Amino acid sequence: EQFEQTGAPRNKVAFEITETAAMQRLDEAAQIIQALRDLGCPVALDDFGTGLSSYAYLNTLPVDQIKIDGWFVQRMDESDADLAVVKSINELAHFMGKETVAESVESQAVLERLTDLGVDYAQGYWIHKPQYLDKPAS
Repeated sequence: EQFEQTGAPRNKVAFEITETAAMQRLDEAAQIIQALRDLGCPVALDDFGTGLSSYAYLNTLPVDQIKIDGWFVQRMDESDADLAVVKSINELAHFMGKETVAESVESQAVLERLTDLGVDYAQGYWIHKPQYLDKPAS
């Protein structure tokens, strides 16, 4: 109803659900995500990698994107283990036909490493600070 009233393009209005929220009510989350996708809206699974059983339910949620939690992204240049987590999430998501978004990108070095790994998108202050919707990016 809001889409018809505002004329907003559905494919440009993305929704995010946190991994923790999805885990608490998996079946309900999957239904809501599918309903949003049926409307033409992309859906991302946010903070991926911080829950207790991420890989066990990943196939259950019909999301378009996996957002790699910033905790791993920020530490990947200092920790081989965190780099391995980022790399494995990215590879698994791509294998499943999902795009990846790295959160908390705060340096050129991290951005370059993510590019080398093949991560699809990046978010963080290095890219652009958060802003209100009525103030388009320059």
